[in-house]
Formats: sequence, structure tokens, C-alpha cells
Amino acid sequence: MSVTPAAGPDSAPRTDAPDTGDAPPPGLVVPRPQLRRPRSRPYAVTVRALGPVVLLALWWTASATGLLTADVLASPAEVFHAVGELWGNGQLPDALTTSLTRSGLGLVIGLAAGLTLGIVTGFTRLGDELLDSSLQTLRTIPFLSLVPLFMVWFGINETAKILLIAVATTFPMYVSASSGVRTTDPKLIEAMRAFGMSRLGIVREVVLPGALPSLLAGLRLSMTLSVIALIAAEEINATAGIGYLMSQAQSYARTDILAVCILVYGLLGLTADILVRLLERVLMPWRTPQGARR
Repeated sequence: MSVTPAAGPDSAPRTDAPDTGDAPPPGLVVPRPQLRRPRSRPYAVTVRALGPVVLLALWWTASATGLLTADVLASPAEVFHAVGELWGNGQLPDALTTSLTRSGLGLVIGLAAGLTLGIVTGFTRLGDELLDSSLQTLRTIPFLSLVPLFMVWFGINETAKILLIAVATTFPMYVSASSGVRTTDPKLIEAMRAFGMSRLGIVREVVLPGALPSLLAGLRLSMTLSVIALIAAEEINATAGIGYLMSQAQSYARTDILAVCILVYGLLGLTADILVRLLERVLMPWRTPQGARR
């Protein structure tokens, strides 16, 4: 007869179950989480400016070595001289004023129309059923295809140019506004209605603040398209503006002035994007633009 020894304090029952504690197995190296250091402002500005500086250096080198002749594209020095010439005789300030007026008026009309239609279709079922399918169909039509039709309807005056920009900028804001309004929490809307808030008050105090990220995304797209549409609009027999300067420069084969106009269009688009970024920081200070990037 065998006797099982009594279990003492030092004799614990053996088990083959794996160790599930927090301690890692022997020999296993666990990497420590690395905290990202925030980049300094001068470093970020330097990195952003590196690309344009490299392109400018390549442009200057190609012009200086003769790989890029003046009849193809003027050198940076000639373009800089053309800027001084156009600014000195007043042509560039007048053209900028005219083009910015066209783009600004068309953008305001397009943003107002897109925001209104987006709220109506996103907030009311009747508006969605009546308008959304028609607007989605119109959205797929390239706005450049409307240039001949607008010339027939409105002539070659400023109205056609401004309305073409307005049409181009309406639909990005409409899609963003409608999507942002639809994502509003319906329980929150019902709670506000239970407290007696009017429909207009709900839109102003609940819906629009909740849809702010989508609205700013639509604003960025609309402002970018306003510059693109401006280029197309100023091809409609313009007698003033940056497009008119381009037409005159093309007639006289002034590649330096053509380069100036192209750079002005690019700077207008870059300025619009910077303005929207600044607006995002003011209206949504809790968002960190570098939070998810390394």
C-alpha cells in the first residue's frame, strides 16, 4: 500500500499550462514603445520648402546650360524680370484684381448654393427625395462642357464667367455638406426637439457644428476648383485678367509672361489651401494635423 506524501508549503502541484502572466518568457526581447518627438517649426518649414527650391535649381540649371531654350520656357531670371515689368506698368495688379473678383464672386455663389442644397437634402427626407438624384446627375457633367452653352445663354460678358465658376464650386460643397449633415446623431436631434428647439435652431446649433469637418473639406475642394474654373472662364473672350495676359503673351510668344501667369495661378491655389488650413486650426483647435503622421 503506497502512501501519498502530504502537500507542504514548498510542494505545489505541477501544471503544464503556459504562463499567462505579464512577464515575458526568458530570452524574448520586447521592444519598447518609441515616443515621437514633435518636429520644430523651422525644420518643418525647411522640409516643405525643399521641393520648390530643388525644382527652381533644376529650372535654372537647364536654362543656364542651354538644355531649356527661351523659346520653350524663359529662365527664372527672365521670369523675375517680367514680374517687375508687369508690376511696374500696372498690368499685373489690374489683372490680379479682375481675376480675384471673378473667382471670389463665383466661389461665394457656389458655396452658398452648395451649402443650402446640402442641408436641405441631408436634413429633410422630402428634400433628399426631390433633389438628390437630379443634383447627382448634374454633378457628373464636366463644367468645361458648359462653356459653349453659357456663351449662348449669357454672352461673353462677366456673367458667364462668374456663373461657370459658381457651377464648378457648388457640387463639392453640396456633396460634403450633405454627407456631413447625414452623419449627425439622430438621438441628439430628437433631444433638441424635445427641448423645444426650432428646426432652424437645430441646424444652426447642432447640425452645422457636427458637420464642420466635412464642410471644411468641401470648402477646400471648392476653393481649388474656383482657380481651375477661373482659368477656363478667362478663355471666354476675356479682355482683362490673368487669362487675358496669357492670351496676349501667346500672341507675341512671350514665354516669360506665360510662365508668370502660370505661377500666379499656382500661387492662388496654394494660398486658398493655406487659408483653409488656417481656418481649420481656428474652428477646430482640438485637431492635431500631425497626430497620425510620422
